[in-house]
Amino acid sequence: MSRQKGVEMNRARIMSGIVVSLSVAGIVCAYQPDPEKSDGVAGVWQQETLTGGFWGLNDQLADKGIELALSTTQIYQQNVRGGTSTHRRAGRLSGSYDLELSADLRKLAGVPAARLYMLTEGSFSNGIDEASVGSFFGVNGDAAGERSMDITELWFEKAFADQTLYVRIGKLDLTGGFEHHGCPVSFDCIRYANDENTQFLNSALVNNPAIPFPDNGLGVAVHYSPQHLWYVSAAVADAQADIRETGLATTFHDEDYLFWIFETGLTPHLNSANGPLQGAYRLGLWYDPQDKEEFVTGKTRRDDKGFYLSFDQMLYKENSDAEDTQGLGVFGRYGWAGSKVNEVTNFWSLGVQYQGLLPDRDDDVLALGFAQGIFSNRAVDFTEDYEAVWELYYSAQVTPWLAVSPSIQYVANPGGDRTVGDAVVLGLRALISF
Repeated sequence: MSRQKGVEMNRARIMSGIVVSLSVAGIVCAYQPDPEKSDGVAGVWQQETLTGGFWGLNDQLADKGIELALSTTQIYQQNVRGGTSTHRRAGRLSGSYDLELSADLRKLAGVPAARLYMLTEGSFSNGIDEASVGSFFGVNGDAAGERSMDITELWFEKAFADQTLYVRIGKLDLTGGFEHHGCPVSFDCIRYANDENTQFLNSALVNNPAIPFPDNGLGVAVHYSPQHLWYVSAAVADAQADIRETGLATTFHDEDYLFWIFETGLTPHLNSANGPLQGAYRLGLWYDPQDKEEFVTGKTRRDDKGFYLSFDQMLYKENSDAEDTQGLGVFGRYGWAGSKVNEVTNFWSLGVQYQGLLPDRDDDVLALGFAQGIFSNRAVDFTEDYEAVWELYYSAQVTPWLAVSPSIQYVANPGGDRTVGDAVVLGLRALISF
């Protein structure tokens, strides 16, 4: 058997397995167990993870200050109209898995207010964009190609000054951010649109494409929150980072290119009959010193810079329980970058989310988002001025460890190419926590 045929057979087996997984997820959605008939089955359905915290191991580790989590995301998407093709099957199935490890260093080593975090990720498939959609943004933010296991984050964090100042150092995901009194902030981090595994799938509704975030790499981030209403954050990271590498070579042995980003914001709340409605309003600036080629002249240009704005605000709470997040929320983003070297010069997005819309479905989420990126008029690769996308998804929390999310996307002017028709993409995502 040739090596190529062997690879194809392995991929076929993987895809067959994913199809089975999605089929099982569909059966799970339709099945409602009766706890009175089988306590054992009911227990599996009611526990937080499929394995019950690795059959009790997590409880033992938690006592020592260690938290361990394993999850997988399986996605099926099909372009049913427009795009570059509606017939090619390549990339329709994609998947990823995340293994997280968090250690409380006070319990482990007696270091107060300190923790260590590691994230390893693997995936298969680049998704359907190249094969059949041609989107500039990307209709599958989880598709990361053929990857076995990469350590994508590994950092140490220490709090100072009564936990108002946090310093994080190591291999960082700058979009992962911090939390400010329960609000996700820093950098470009939005409560309702920041995670392709649980929220929107389109990359334009995950992060702001007008910000040239580097790959996860070595860096330092600082977050200061002296009061509930206000915070400030800043980070510097390797601008040439490769998420699959340690980052030592590009940080210390190549050109001295460091990406800088700064964000400040307010986190007020509105009063309501059911308690405070939390919001977050952010302003950010970024600086990228790398050499970039100007579109028109071809000259090398350095010191690229831009800014961004974002907000999220809860508008309605269903009940007065402070821990309950059921209700209506909205969000928005804007970003600007110079047109001489950046393909996207202006970007904006808006969206709405409702959690617990249906009776007795308190953890389900219905969300609608819109995003539009304006392309540089100096770039010759685009024959349309913009790409825009609508996405609607419903996340059904079937069990505490299984969420199934059907979605539909409408992509206008995919890739900024007037010869490519507007695309309609259907998708189904299953997230399983082990």
